[in-house]
Amino acid sequence: MAEAETHYILPRPEFDKPVKLLIVVAPYYKAIADNLAAGAKAEIEAAGGSWEIVEVPGALEVPTAIGIAERMSNFDGYVALGCVIRGETTHYDTVCNDSSRGITLLGLQGLCIGNAILTVENMEQAEVRADPARSNKGGGAAAAALHLIALSRKWGASRDGVGFRPARDEYQIAGEMKSTPTA
Repeated sequence: MAEAETHYILPRPEFDKPVKLLIVVAPYYKAIADNLAAGAKAEIEAAGGSWEIVEVPGALEVPTAIGIAERMSNFDGYVALGCVIRGETTHYDTVCNDSSRGITLLGLQGLCIGNAILTVENMEQAEVRADPARSNKGGGAAAAALHLIALSRKWGASRDGVGFRPARDEYQIAGEMKSTPTA
């Protein structure tokens, strides 16, 4: 069983400046979501950070909410929480794959995201993984986000024109940055 496994856990990162994370939770299975959120909140607070939490209808909406928050707010990182339990149809595969893919794509754009959208076979597996006193996957997702924030701060501020998102008012031609005319 998952809770019997032992593995190395990185030491909790420390921060000179406070960190603020957005916890995005899909509470389709409310008790599971509440446990995941409790673990995430405790880990963020233990690192001296603060958090806000928002709920979305389901796991597929989690990456969209994170993308919106990144464009319209000022969070240092994100924690994705939810649970998908295998049912009788292939919808399980779609939800698992697409929510994970969306989060991965956001991460590749430079967002610091910890993912604890559980993908399990049954409620018992979900309960073990969500319980802060057992597997604590919510706390683990928050820890992952915190470690990524620490890395981003270590490596410095973002640079214009780097990554998948060019600055809105700039474009690059042969290595030279140009500004677009404003109206």
